[in-house]
Amino acid sequence: MKNNHQERLRVAIQKSGRLSERSQEVLKNCGLRFARSKDKLFWYGQDFPVDLLLVRDDDIPSLLLEGACDLGIVGENIAREVGLERGKEDQLQQLRKLGFGHCRLSVAVPENSGIDSLQGLDGLRIATSYPALTRELLAREGIRAEISKLDGAVEIAPAMGTADAISDLVSTGTTLRANHLAEMQVLFQSEAALYGRAGELNPAKQALVDLLLSRLNGVMQASASKYVMLHAPRAALEKITELLPGVEHPSVMPLEGSDRIAVHAVCGETVFWEHLEALKAAGASAILVLPVEKMLA
Repeated sequence: MKNNHQERLRVAIQKSGRLSERSQEVLKNCGLRFARSKDKLFWYGQDFPVDLLLVRDDDIPSLLLEGACDLGIVGENIAREVGLERGKEDQLQQLRKLGFGHCRLSVAVPENSGIDSLQGLDGLRIATSYPALTRELLAREGIRAEISKLDGAVEIAPAMGTADAISDLVSTGTTLRANHLAEMQVLFQSEAALYGRAGELNPAKQALVDLLLSRLNGVMQASASKYVMLHAPRAALEKITELLPGVEHPSVMPLEGSDRIAVHAVCGETVFWEHLEALKAAGASAILVLPVEKMLA
């Protein structure tokens, strides 16, 4: 495969922040290795024709829309906000959610405000860093509020008297409580996702996107899976299979010189201690649970 510019993918990720390290990790798990530039803003793909742009996360949707990159890893909240703001939401194509960077956009009000529903916000002032997304989500509920944009310290707006409520990202709620705010309602659930832009890529780039997505699917599936090995009486096989989470057809092998069998299975769901204890009670022994590094369907 030729490695000219037309046949190399450019992927934008957050330069620093809560999504940066995990974005690099998931690409590394897909087998991508990069030579880092001195300014650390452009990393050249060494063994796979994919290069990285390290930028502010707010810039990633715009870079996609402008064709400066082919793919981007960014929070759904930011992709939606920029798409709505520019009137081009339908041009940002979500290719895959990535299972990290979870947060929620929530409306919060002062603890003693007496406001207990979205309808109580009608005609009031709401401060937010996500004005387009907040306006769209409230409009769906028939709420017409005065939306003002703040780029930082949104949570202090009610105390300063510049807003009656806020719409802000929430992870733990600690910041809200510290500012005597109560989370009233979640407007939007978000996580990191891989995005492209609508429209056709040239065949070489599309083939790379398809291959990268295949690897991503394998990485995501492996991260949620465990490989379980155990010994059990043959008569207990049906019960054992029922107890193994997310398993329909385990591999079964006879144990030489014994009426017991070895059972190997990939569990597509989390394996808890309760599962192991139930397996042991059903007659299983020598139970071993291993992480799965890679999977390819």
